[in-house]
Amino acid sequence: MSRTPLIAGNWKMYKTIPEALALVKALLPHLPKDREVAVAPPFTALYSVASCIKGTALKLAAQNVFWEREGAYTGEISPLMLKDVGCEYVIIGHSERRQYFGEVDKTVTKKVNSVLEEGLKPILCVGERLEEREKGETFEIVKKQLIGGLGNIQEIQKIVIAYEPVWAIGTGKTASPAQAQEVHKYLRHLVEEKWGRENSEKIRILYGGSVKPENIDELMQEEDIDGALVGGASLKAETFVKIMNYGVT
Repeated sequence: MSRTPLIAGNWKMYKTIPEALALVKALLPHLPKDREVAVAPPFTALYSVASCIKGTALKLAAQNVFWEREGAYTGEISPLMLKDVGCEYVIIGHSERRQYFGEVDKTVTKKVNSVLEEGLKPILCVGERLEEREKGETFEIVKKQLIGGLGNIQEIQKIVIAYEPVWAIGTGKTASPAQAQEVHKYLRHLVEEKWGRENSEKIRILYGGSVKPENIDELMQEEDIDGALVGGASLKAETFVKIMNYGVT
């Protein structure tokens, strides 16, 4: 089954508003027509970027969310606010959120549910640490994070999964295409087991972890890799343009 590829740039805690606008303006003339491209600026730049890309094919994503619609939660941002500012996607459960901010599968589930209720699309991140891979625990870890993070959610067709081996994020190390494909295939199998074959064939599974122009073509040739969640390489227009236009000679 043909799935529309998605290339998403996670800017993390980078880019002032002027820098964010300069970057998206540099991307807009190079958007491919046969795939989706999204950018996830920091919260402070969401409104400005949304205004800049309005009417274009470039999608807006947020890097995080809180699970309540509104309330006395100082410092948090709700799914309603993200929808209001123009977001279509929300990254949830990124390894940095799990590592530094105590995010666990239970809170991931709450965030996924709240995002779906507002009509937004979650990008659920799963992935193992180096010591877990070396112990042969990769499948066990990603299963726990996927099933634990999604719970009994029925709207699985609106979910995007991102496999990000923690040992490959920002390290320059990349899972080989074969390693990535092995885990992507397993994740698709898990979706089929719980939500049925039709959903497993439709769901998009992205790869993340030191994605760059030099390895994107090879990764995207694998059967179960449907796109990329790009970190550092999405911060420079030149490199991200090459990644989002993979396969173009």
